[in-house]
Amino acid sequence: MRKPLILMPRAGIKRAGLFALAALAACSLLARPVAAEEFTPAQRAEIVRIVRDALMGDPSILHDALQSMKDADMRNAIEAHRAALVTPADPVVGNVNGTVTVVEFYDTRCPYCREIEPTIAQLLVRDHSVRLVYKDLPVLGPASVLAAHALLAAQQQNGYEKLRAALMHAPPDYTREEVLAMARKVGLNPDRLAHDMDDPAIATRLDANLALASALGIDGTPALVVGDVLVPGAIELSELEKDVATARAAQ
Repeated sequence: MRKPLILMPRAGIKRAGLFALAALAACSLLARPVAAEEFTPAQRAEIVRIVRDALMGDPSILHDALQSMKDADMRNAIEAHRAALVTPADPVVGNVNGTVTVVEFYDTRCPYCREIEPTIAQLLVRDHSVRLVYKDLPVLGPASVLAAHALLAAQQQNGYEKLRAALMHAPPDYTREEVLAMARKVGLNPDRLAHDMDDPAIATRLDANLALASALGIDGTPALVVGDVLVPGAIELSELEKDVATARAAQ
């Protein structure tokens, strides 16, 4: 079962049979001018009747066809922003040379992001060919922004994963002092971290993550990009493994 996602505070292809696509195509044809030799008035009337009868008999046809178009748009968006999905600066776990890449957009304070943690950990244990790329997406207020700055600063001390684990298991209303105390506890230099957190380059990276999420149509956390599919919300391990297998087969 797919769990809900936490929506940002801002304003696989689903079932679509051949008839559904044909019906949508017919609607498109009827919406544009056509040459006289393309359809006679009788033919156009018959097309309208077929489409109308089909939609009245099964309203899901239009929904499925529109969903198919939406999924195609999503794939096009992912392909258009492929280079930005994985950059040399991004934190990576699992197999850095993995054959399948899973990109996780997450907020450390998001309860569903926390809930999906064991699922992703199991995936990495069971499939040693998966590369997991983290995209910090602080959408739940100032404490989330604070945590994201701290994580990218910790990356400069090779401590991203250690601090991330601490933040994901701590009460979510972090203060700066609490974050620095967690950093000290996991072996990081808190003074250096405090300095690096204010680096403008970190704000630039987070802005880029937010812009990328918007371009991909991501409006909440967690969100996973598996191959050329966007998977919103927390999902079960079996579903995630199917998505990974589909991405691997498509290569």
